[in-house]
Amino acid sequence: MSLAALILLATAGRAVGTDSAPIENAARIAPAKSEDPMLVVVDLASQRLVAYRDGEPVATSPVSTGKPGYGTPRGVFTILQKKSFHRSNLYSDAPMPFMQRLTWAGVALHAGNLPGYPASHGCIRLPHDFARKLFAQTRTGMTVMVVGQRPSIRSRPVTGPAWWRSGLATRGPVTIVVSGADRRMIVLRDGVQIGSAPAAFDGVVERPQAYVLRADSGWTRVTLPGEHVTPRIPFAVADTGDAEAGDPFQRALATVVGPGATMLVTPESLAAGIGAMPAPRQLSGDEELIEEWLADDGMTGGR
Repeated sequence: MSLAALILLATAGRAVGTDSAPIENAARIAPAKSEDPMLVVVDLASQRLVAYRDGEPVATSPVSTGKPGYGTPRGVFTILQKKSFHRSNLYSDAPMPFMQRLTWAGVALHAGNLPGYPASHGCIRLPHDFARKLFAQTRTGMTVMVVGQRPSIRSRPVTGPAWWRSGLATRGPVTIVVSGADRRMIVLRDGVQIGSAPAAFDGVVERPQAYVLRADSGWTRVTLPGEHVTPRIPFAVADTGDAEAGDPFQRALATVVGPGATMLVTPESLAAGIGAMPAPRQLSGDEELIEEWLADDGMTGGR
């Protein structure tokens, strides 16, 4: 399947799930139905988290995200590290049970107080019991998408040729992330970027979208929190060759995409998230703190 055909099939996929489903009524997590990778979506507007397997919602919970001045960033992230009990290095050793790190700047999922409104310093707080159960079912490299109020969309295409380095990650779940602002797509395997290519769009991507590739029905639209309709936003990748056989990127992508793969389309730029994330030791900022996190024997993961 060519890359262009893959994207176009995704926009035509049927939607699954509804906003009024019973899972929206209480914090809970269902037993895993399969080994399919989990996708976690956090909605800043409704202050809710929904987790999906194979495109179906299996868990939901209220959350408390960043208060004014400490907003939780929107975008696509991966779980970088996990630790069953962690204390904040930034905020007075505050306890962070069942911590799952999303950024090297300190944003994480963890158990904490939920007053019913955004109240954290940027982290995503969860009820304690839910955080424990979610922690048991996630893994480092898993995808987390943070959505919210409609952002101001400023397109600034990221230039450069397509590239592919499959040796950076040879196993694990595959996620394709398409940025409407950057006009570029990246391919992640187990949370590691293994490829990237420019993308061309008809119109503007105004809202986040999510899809899962199913063995029985192909690319299927997943209804995100707060979504009442499933508008079709057609787009296609830039023309990089006359046929798949002549395009190394398309051939390479076809070798890793299979049932269980996810595709996330976001209006946000990937510049501050996984799309431009270098190795931790190349980050600017508090290198000493990052070294401390990487050296913590209680942590799992770390890239």
